[in-house]
Amino acid sequence: MGKVRPAIRVGLVQLCSGFDVDANVVAAETGIRAAAAAGCHYVQTPENTTLMALDRERLLATARPEAETAAITVFRALAKSLGIWLHIGSLPVAADGERLANRSLVIDPEGVIAARYDKIHMFDVDLAGANGPETYRESATFRPGEQAVVADLPFTRLGLTICYDLRFAALHRDLAHAGAEILAVPAAFTQITGAAHWHVLLRARAIETGCFVLAAAQTGLHANGRRTYGHSLIVDPWGTVLADAGETIGIVTADLDLGAVQAARAKVPALSHDRVWRPTAQNEVS
Repeated sequence: MGKVRPAIRVGLVQLCSGFDVDANVVAAETGIRAAAAAGCHYVQTPENTTLMALDRERLLATARPEAETAAITVFRALAKSLGIWLHIGSLPVAADGERLANRSLVIDPEGVIAARYDKIHMFDVDLAGANGPETYRESATFRPGEQAVVADLPFTRLGLTICYDLRFAALHRDLAHAGAEILAVPAAFTQITGAAHWHVLLRARAIETGCFVLAAAQTGLHANGRRTYGHSLIVDPWGTVLADAGETIGIVTADLDLGAVQAARAKVPALSHDRVWRPTAQNEVS
C-alpha cells in the first residue's frame, strides 16, 4: 500500500475588482486572511486581482515592472505573516514597454516568489450578448507567455494556467504529464461564456487529467462595465464539484485528499494511453 498523504485545505478568494488598485489589494487581503483563518495551507485569488480594466491606456499607466509593483510587496509580506502558500491569480506587469504580461505569482510561506506564469492564450473574441456585443482584444495590451509552468509545493505539484487557457486542453494535459496533481485556473470569465461553459470545462479538465482543479474567479458588475460570472470552483479528479462560491464575494474552502489523484488515474489511466499520430491526411483524388 502507498503512503497515506495528509489532506490539504485550500481556499479560493472570489472578488469584484475595479479600477482602484489599493482598494482591490485590501479586498484581496481580507479574503486571504479569512481563508488562512479557516486553516487553508494554499490560497488562490482570481485573474486581475489588483486591477480589472479593459482600457489599454489605463493598464499601461498603472502597471510597473514586477520589482516595482507595490501590491506584490504587500502580498509577499502577507504570505509570510500568515505562513501560507499564496497564489495571486494574476496582475498586470510591465514587460517590454509596448505590452504587459498577465502574470500569476505563487508565493511561499517565507514570502519568496516560488513560481511565475505569464498567460499564454490571449482572449481576443467578439461575443454577442443580450445587452449588445462584447469585444475583447487582450493581445493589444498583453504579450502572450511562452512557457508552461509547474510549481513545486511541499505537498504536491501545481500546474499554472489563467482564464482563457482553460479552453486549451493540451496545455493542461502537458502540465499533468509534467507531474501536476492540481491545476490552477484563476479567471475572470464573462457572464456569457461562464454561464455556458465554465462548469463543464473545469470538470472536463479535471476528468481528462485526473487532477484537482482550483479556479478562483471574479464576480459581478465591475467599474469598467464588464460583468463576470463568479462561481469559483474546486473540482476533484473524478469531476465532482467540491465547492462552488456562487456569485457572491467571499471565500470557499475544501480539504483535498491527494490520494484521489492516483485513485482516479488508476480507474481510467488515460494519461498513460496517449499516442502520437500522423497529421490529418488530405484526401487524394486519383
